[in-house]
Amino acid sequence: MSEDFYIKYIVPHKGIIIKLCRAYTDTEFDFEDYFQEVCLQIWKSKDNFKEQSKWSTWVYRITLNVCMTMLKKQKKHTATNEIVQNDLSTESEAFNNEELQLLYKAIRQLPEVDKAIIVLYLEDKSYKEIADVSGMKVSAVGARINRIKTKLKTIIYGK
Repeated sequence: MSEDFYIKYIVPHKGIIIKLCRAYTDTEFDFEDYFQEVCLQIWKSKDNFKEQSKWSTWVYRITLNVCMTMLKKQKKHTATNEIVQNDLSTESEAFNNEELQLLYKAIRQLPEVDKAIIVLYLEDKSYKEIADVSGMKVSAVGARINRIKTKLKTIIYGK
């Protein structure tokens, strides 16, 4: 992966990649593996991008697919880790805030699709963008987000 590709196509979407990877990992070590694998898969699949959606939607879908795939592999104890050299100093900040830790702990308890939806919602994505990434109808996104918020409140506050 060239530095130019990384700067032009990864860095502008680094925030959502970080948030999705963080929602699917418990440790900084796992987070770094997920982040690196996402970057590698974006680079590998760049020629498959047909411009039928926004580049950001493409990045979200790849990130979500990588996270879910790695989670399944990790659960089976057969995960393999690819190493792509990137500057991960900013990513480690996602592990230093206690309130964020509590939120991510709660998010990790959600079903896989709900994790992706709430992270996109927290990223201030429109219902249309969330629908594009998740494959849901726009009309169902709002109701799903409200149910997820209720679940998170229950998990965090026990109410």
